[in-house]
Amino acid sequence: MAKYRKLGKNSSQRKALLRNQVTALIYNGKIVTTEARAKEVRKIADGLIAMAVKEKDNFEEVTIRAKVARKDKDGKRVKEVVNGKRVTVYDEVDKTIKKDKPSRLHARRQMLKVLYPVTYVPKEAPGKKRNTKEIDLPAKLFDEIAPKYVSRNGGYTRIVKIGPRRGDGALEVLLELV
Repeated sequence: MAKYRKLGKNSSQRKALLRNQVTALIYNGKIVTTEARAKEVRKIADGLIAMAVKEKDNFEEVTIRAKVARKDKDGKRVKEVVNGKRVTVYDEVDKTIKKDKPSRLHARRQMLKVLYPVTYVPKEAPGKKRNTKEIDLPAKLFDEIAPKYVSRNGGYTRIVKIGPRRGDGALEVLLELV
C-alpha cells in the first residue's frame, strides 16, 4: 500500500501543490479542493498544528535597546545637517521581544520548509508596494491557532463533502480548521 497519493503529478509539482494548499489553509482557515488532495493536505496541516501546540509557550521575553529613526508628524524620518551632510536622527528605545528557545526555533524552521511566504495586500490603494506587509505564518500558528487546540489531541481539521465538481465530476470538499 502506498504511503501517499500521487495526485497525477510528478514529485516537484505535487510538493508545490501541497505546500500551496497548506499555506492557504493556515492563512484563510478553509479551502475548497478535491477529496484526495484534502486528505493529503490534512496530514501535513495536522502535523504543523501539532508542532505549534507542543512549542507554543517555549520562548523567553528579552528586553533589548534598539536604535529607531525619529519621525515627524507625517511619518517621515527627521534629518539634520552634520558636517554638510543630511543625516537621519536616531533615538534609543527599549523593546521587549520573544526569543525562541532551541526546540521552538527548530519547529519554526520546519514550518518554514512547508509554508510559502504570504504577502497581505490591502483593499485600499492595492498598487502601492509600501502598503503590503509580509505575514509571519509560523507566528500565526504559535500565537493564534495553537492556543485554540491545546486541549485537543489531534484532529485539527475537518473535511466536509460539497458534491461533484461541474467540470470533471471530481468530488469537491471543504477542508477547514475545526
